[in-house]
Amino acid sequence: MRGADRIAGAGLLVLAISFSVGALTHYAYWSPNGPGPAFLPFWLGVVMAVLALLLLVGALRERDPGEDWLPRGEGLRRLAWVLGLTLALVASLDVVGMVVGTVIFMVMLVRVLDRHPWPTTLAVAFAVAGFNYFVFTRWLRVPLPVGVFGF
Repeated sequence: MRGADRIAGAGLLVLAISFSVGALTHYAYWSPNGPGPAFLPFWLGVVMAVLALLLLVGALRERDPGEDWLPRGEGLRRLAWVLGLTLALVASLDVVGMVVGTVIFMVMLVRVLDRHPWPTTLAVAFAVAGFNYFVFTRWLRVPLPVGVFGF
């Protein structure tokens, strides 16, 4: 696991620094009325860089190699299922819509992959889809993809 922490820490550090630099390059840090559009992204990048640096230093100082970071056997099969289902969800959004796609996605994850009983599966699937719908469509007014079913 330490190898994964080293790779993740280094990658996140590069990403954080480029995020902060990009914010300062493309937007004004300060305006006549106070903080400009680069203020928040810059400081978020700084915080992310500090956290990534802590992860990287901790991983470099640790002598125990830890567990393998790439799953094998059952773990690899589950990872492939999740990635495949995610790609299928994204590819089918224009046809089935976000709400129906989320229900199908969650049913596949909870019932097929984790083998939970049908009542639990349906409760989780409809709760997640409903939560997404109300938060994004109603509260934030973000238009979600609508499929052939009209929602």
